[in-house]
Amino acid sequence: MTTSLSPAQLWIAGARPRTLPAAVAPVMAGTGAAAYADAVVWWKALLALGVSLALQVGVNYANDYSDGIKGTDDDRVGPLRLVGSGLVPARSVKLAALGFLGLGAVFGLALAATTTWWLLLVGVAALGAAWTYTGGPSPYGYRALGEVSVFVFFGLVAVLGTAYVQIEDVTDVSVAAAVGVGALACGILVANNLRDIPTDSVTGKKTLAVVLGDAGTRRLYGLLGFVAIAMLVWAAFSTPWALLGLLCLPLLGRGASVVASGAKGMALIPVLRDTGLAELVYAAGLAIGLAIGA
Repeated sequence: MTTSLSPAQLWIAGARPRTLPAAVAPVMAGTGAAAYADAVVWWKALLALGVSLALQVGVNYANDYSDGIKGTDDDRVGPLRLVGSGLVPARSVKLAALGFLGLGAVFGLALAATTTWWLLLVGVAALGAAWTYTGGPSPYGYRALGEVSVFVFFGLVAVLGTAYVQIEDVTDVSVAAAVGVGALACGILVANNLRDIPTDSVTGKKTLAVVLGDAGTRRLYGLLGFVAIAMLVWAAFSTPWALLGLLCLPLLGRGASVVASGAKGMALIPVLRDTGLAELVYAAGLAIGLAIGA
């Protein structure tokens, strides 16, 4: 495969920047929960953001590498794959993945050292989950567990972790925020895997979408959106300002409309963008609302 992209543009494309809202949103929501408790520690929030961004990029490169060497990206629809396209050597992508995961570990170590050392166990679990999603001899992403991992690590762990390193407690609003953000992060992966059902079925990649089938996956996408909105209602019992998170509804509704229409293949790519932006707006609105309502 040939491309007109420069080396820098190739690496940026491989980092899959459209997935980065899934890394920023949990830190915003967790810091909003800290603001509601009047306990914001900005340098810890920034370190948490560094952990989240580094792990997200590391996961993206790790998935590119692992899927590429297994051949599961050969006929994939969607964003450019560095290894699958043959444009970047597999070893280089592997080193990039390990580099970003290592950077996330450094940031996480700093947070653990200044909060509590048991956070190291959470960090080790996150790193292991990042690599074994599609890597290793038995990747759990090929066994319909990808959405569970995203919910746990880009929802519960990322939001509650960001809040905890600042508040040093788990609060009702931080739990609501974690579940809501986790649901929308899952929505991004569900939309991605819905698009890839035809190719994943052929290559033996047993995602949750492959297990549920086309219709079941579309229903799951709608359910995740409902869960996210329900969490805003729960948070609103603490402060009605939490309902600012509803500003995500136009984006979420647009994505849900496309999914419900039966769109397939490339027609689903805008859903990934809209769901990612919806998650970001959701987290920003919720965080601002919690800060106002403090």
